[in-house]
Amino acid sequence: MDKNWFLVLCLLLLAISNPAIADGLQQPIPIRLDNNGERWAQKTLKKLTLEEKIGQMFMVRALAEFVNIGSPEYLKLQEQIKRYHIGSFLVTVPYEAPFLYKSEPYEAAMLVNQLQHESKIPLIVAADFERGLFMRLNGVTEFPHAMAFGAINKTEFVEQFGNVVAQESRALGVQWNFFPVADVNSNPANPIINVRAFGEDPQQVASLVKAYIEGARKGGMLTTAKHFPGHGDTSTDSHLALAAINQTREEIERIDLVPFRNAIASGVDAIMVAHITVPALEPNAGKIATTSQEIVTGLVRHTLGFKGLVVTDAMEMGALTRLYPQPGPVAAAEAAVDAVKAGNDMVVLPSDLDGAYNGLLNAVRSGTIQENRIDESVLRILRAKASVGLNKTRTVDMNAISSLIARPASLAFAQQIANSAITLVRENGQVLPFRNRQLAVPTGNGGSQRSSLVCLILTDDVRIENGRQLERELRLRVPDVQVIYVDPRIAAASAEEVRSAVAAAEKVIVAVYMIPTAGKTVKMEEMTGINSIDLAPTVTTLFQSVLESGRNKTVVATFGSPYIASSFPQIENYLCAYSNVPTIETAVIRALFGEISIQGHLPVTIPGFAQRGDGIQKPALAH
Repeated sequence: MDKNWFLVLCLLLLAISNPAIADGLQQPIPIRLDNNGERWAQKTLKKLTLEEKIGQMFMVRALAEFVNIGSPEYLKLQEQIKRYHIGSFLVTVPYEAPFLYKSEPYEAAMLVNQLQHESKIPLIVAADFERGLFMRLNGVTEFPHAMAFGAINKTEFVEQFGNVVAQESRALGVQWNFFPVADVNSNPANPIINVRAFGEDPQQVASLVKAYIEGARKGGMLTTAKHFPGHGDTSTDSHLALAAINQTREEIERIDLVPFRNAIASGVDAIMVAHITVPALEPNAGKIATTSQEIVTGLVRHTLGFKGLVVTDAMEMGALTRLYPQPGPVAAAEAAVDAVKAGNDMVVLPSDLDGAYNGLLNAVRSGTIQENRIDESVLRILRAKASVGLNKTRTVDMNAISSLIARPASLAFAQQIANSAITLVRENGQVLPFRNRQLAVPTGNGGSQRSSLVCLILTDDVRIENGRQLERELRLRVPDVQVIYVDPRIAAASAEEVRSAVAAAEKVIVAVYMIPTAGKTVKMEEMTGINSIDLAPTVTTLFQSVLESGRNKTVVATFGSPYIASSFPQIENYLCAYSNVPTIETAVIRALFGEISIQGHLPVTIPGFAQRGDGIQKPALAH
């Protein structure tokens, strides 16, 4: 048989035996730009009109929910592809504070597949999957915040984390994750980074950033180091206002840039630039990092030698939009032009797509920006698309989702991470471990009963899921446990019930949920529009009263910011969990009852309370 015919026959047999290949579906492999991919990128660039090139530089939002193809919502997405030649979508879900309306994996994959069919050029699909798909979708593997991995400090765990997230993301047609967070959280008052960072030590953060990048890229997932040049040393949420990094150049080099340098050396695919002002790097007060040529082109490209994608943070964020006095299309146009002139390759979530697109298009037509500058960015974008195989196939196999998402091994691994992260910072030897089947005790009013175990759940809003898995796990062990949910609106009204329950209880759990939330506004010191990682005054008062009356029998467990203890130095038993995912809630209860060993170490310093590296180790009880 002729060798060529034999080769063709082999390929046909392979395609028949592999439905994904036969149907032209994505088969994720480690990130790699081969010669065919490079040729495709170069050839495609030459075919694009200026309008199409400009469109490739924009990323817009797509809500991962079921939509009829004739609905206004879908027609808008279709128009963005056809009219603006959009090159990328950010997959997310609807959000109305405080509710995040999660979707399902099949709905997300179906939408992505449909959008890919609409586009002339394959779309690169991104997501903010910092904690894995569970941030946006149900029925997937539940990983905790990055700081939980910092408490474990095992690079092999972080690498596997990246690989699992890559596997599940690629199953849905998402090729690009806006992670890892490379910020060094050196400011305990940081309301927006906090537990999203691995910790406060630059070398540890750098090591874990590297591990995530390697694991994710092996799984075929593009990675993003954010938020350059470092958003860790600020107490301002850049979703609301302009954050300032007031460190010296030497401090920035010694602390903030360390993880980014390591990310670049590890092959990170993109760097996301923050909407922050950094006087030591950009002396022009009218420029922020996003719009600074000194930072984007000078520091990222020339000094650090980064050759991948440089992308903006969301252009609709308050820190950026407040810098442009004319709202609407004019401001969006100016911001997009400034970002591209600074050296950014992609404009993410413009506040006004039409204004930003036409502003950038007109800037090239007028000569304000040279077309070869646009070509440089578009070529990088096309190379990124080819590196994940989008030059060959662009849709995913819907039938494979059930075998790739939430694999039993992945679920077990996520629970292992949660179990390993729990950190016991303080204990007085009088409370832990709890025992199953606590007995009810009389209240002293002649017959009515109260539980000897009380759990007080302090959360932003009692209507959300915080504490639900915690309560379920508690009731499995102590059916008569008294659980009281409290948020700032009802704290004062709940005070008497809480005081009475605590007084009658033998042991008390105070579960504090204080999670970094983008754009959360609170009123503090007569100022509005400020984001804070502190408890609301009404909740603080209630918490103080619990500690005053029963601190020796109370365990405080934080499901989020560990820094809360700085405001309550009288806490005698303190447990840090760093996250509010169900796996963490399960792990905390297991730790409290001695069912698992406690082995975490603080990856940050809690001012006036504990040092980085602290952590009381306790073995599991023999059963």
